[in-house]
Amino acid sequence: MTRTNRTPWARLALGIAVPLALLGACASDPGTPAATTSTTPATVTEPATEQAAAKPRIAVTYDGGVQVLDASTLEVLADIPVDGYVRLNAAGDGRHALVSTSRGFEVLDLGTWSEAHGDHAHHFTSAPHLTGAVYPAQKPGHVVVHDGRTALFDDGTGAIVVVDSSDVAAGPDGAEGARRLATPTAHHGVAVELGDGSLVVSDGTAEERTSVRLLDAAGAEAARTDACPGVHGEAVAQGDAVLIGCEDGAVLVRDGEIAKIDSPDAYGRIGNQAGSHASTVVLGDYKSDPDAELERPTRVSLIDTQDATLTLVDLPASYTFRSLERADDGAALVLGTDGAIHVIDPEKAQVTTSVAVIDAWEEPLEWQQPRPAIRALDGSVYVTDPATRRILAVDVETGKVWREATLDVVPDEIVGVTGEAPEAHDEDHADGGRDDAGHEGHDHD
Repeated sequence: MTRTNRTPWARLALGIAVPLALLGACASDPGTPAATTSTTPATVTEPATEQAAAKPRIAVTYDGGVQVLDASTLEVLADIPVDGYVRLNAAGDGRHALVSTSRGFEVLDLGTWSEAHGDHAHHFTSAPHLTGAVYPAQKPGHVVVHDGRTALFDDGTGAIVVVDSSDVAAGPDGAEGARRLATPTAHHGVAVELGDGSLVVSDGTAEERTSVRLLDAAGAEAARTDACPGVHGEAVAQGDAVLIGCEDGAVLVRDGEIAKIDSPDAYGRIGNQAGSHASTVVLGDYKSDPDAELERPTRVSLIDTQDATLTLVDLPASYTFRSLERADDGAALVLGTDGAIHVIDPEKAQVTTSVAVIDAWEEPLEWQQPRPAIRALDGSVYVTDPATRRILAVDVETGKVWREATLDVVPDEIVGVTGEAPEAHDEDHADGGRDDAGHEGHDHD
């Protein structure tokens, strides 16, 4: 059974504009992100400041807004009010994030970027702020970044917008090469545009999601399966392979074809995944009790998209939908309820080490309640600890926490940007792919 090559963690990037097309739909489930209302976008009053190097930044949501932190010092640089339950996704350009509000996907400028200048670049920072650009959506759902393109899915209408990641800050009317699609029925869905302009899209209704379709660049259906009950979550692996989760395994879309990968259990749900473009293996969650009110799984799945094999790995603790991540070297990371980061070698399908980071914790019953989250960024791994209001920067290789800070809010979701435009095929797990209610899947998985 082939296991994978190592894969640097990247930031999901994307590729080429294509004409308009019509698709088939998706329906909301308990994990559908709740809409919120933003305040009036802030105005940047301070000028851009040139820096000696790119300055990575982190955005952390809380009940009432988003805080933006310096990734090196963990200093809070801005506190931006947002009403309601706040969802957040990286936009794919190394600078912006998309905040889910009652207006749709609102563009948040984290205030760090680089500008190419011949054989080098100049690096700048400014005050983080909501820009005022909005991608309208009734129920803003998954955001997926791949190969230089960013796809946004509206669970309330089934509408999909795909734009160049480098142009996402311009908004739906200003972004070049914007592609607009509409599924026949609204549902909690997902869309992924591939480098050749083809589109992988879920299909279903508010009551049931069972289908995955592949559309060519012109929007015509090229392949389809209706054998994926509970469609949820996505990840992209090396070679433009897309994995979509099901309640009995996963669907693999590769080389213009769709194949089903069955779980070893009759009910073996995979709803949250983390992939890397440098690896053929996708890390996923794994739940096997269909009757559990809240299953606390202790196994994860590793699916090799090259040979379509699924391997389960036992962990010493349970985990949640915000626990899955990929490290720079391609290792699979799982933040356990024992407070440790469990590092899995995807080639050997074994836990190689466990790094103690925070105290033991228990998954809350409601998926919207804060729980520890993990995010890799620029060589480090960041962990939030809602119980103590801390955020910690971890060097997984040495097992050391090299910096930590206590916030004045309870941290929930976390995304990061590098301050540099991602290279093609870098990947930022579009926390669109993971959600727990079924994103990340939200469990809301």
